[in-house]
Amino acid sequence: MKSAVVLLPGLNRDRDMIAALTKIGGTPPATVWQTDTDIPDVDLIVIPGGFSYGDYLRCGAIAARMPVIRAVAEKAEQGVRVIGVCNGFQILLEAGLLPGALMRNASLRFVCREVRLEVTNADTVFTRGYQPGQIIRCPVAHHDGNYFADAETLARLEGEGRVAFRYAEGTNPNGSLNDIAGIVNQAGNVLGLMPHPENLIEAAHGGTDGRALFESALRREAA
Repeated sequence: MKSAVVLLPGLNRDRDMIAALTKIGGTPPATVWQTDTDIPDVDLIVIPGGFSYGDYLRCGAIAARMPVIRAVAEKAEQGVRVIGVCNGFQILLEAGLLPGALMRNASLRFVCREVRLEVTNADTVFTRGYQPGQIIRCPVAHHDGNYFADAETLARLEGEGRVAFRYAEGTNPNGSLNDIAGIVNQAGNVLGLMPHPENLIEAAHGGTDGRALFESALRREAA
């Protein structure tokens, strides 16, 4: 499976993501820059976390209007798998690839700590390496991770099983509605999540709970 990582000014988790995909996938991912309109023939595209364009206007708002994100949207429409982590999630929302919005944390403070996640839907191409209801550890680091959607959208996400991860055991760090930590699009090939699974994939990180997400996404066969 071939992968690519999107690079944008202000992102600071790109090296972590490249390292994770290299270690798990066996080959380094391609990298694509903000002005690129031609993304290589890959099976997975990842938008990593950070503070693209300084989080001006709204987190991810400027990045979502870059040529490379339009190219990502075209690839997603063709069925290519896409993951947006933290700022990447914010960008996917701003680009309209996922519904809802990410607001300031309820505490109005930046949160950087470990949380526990419940695997709400283990039947996606991203979560099939986990068991339904499994509780995993994962670090978070964000200021605007408070997921919000109107009642109709929220009911649709829940009813269609599109909530992939929830904050578990009272560890919701930001006030997200329904403890939502990650969602997928209707087609099931786009995942956005606030926690950073790339930072918990090997013993040197203190655990491997995030590894199965990338192993799942890089598996060729469908879920």
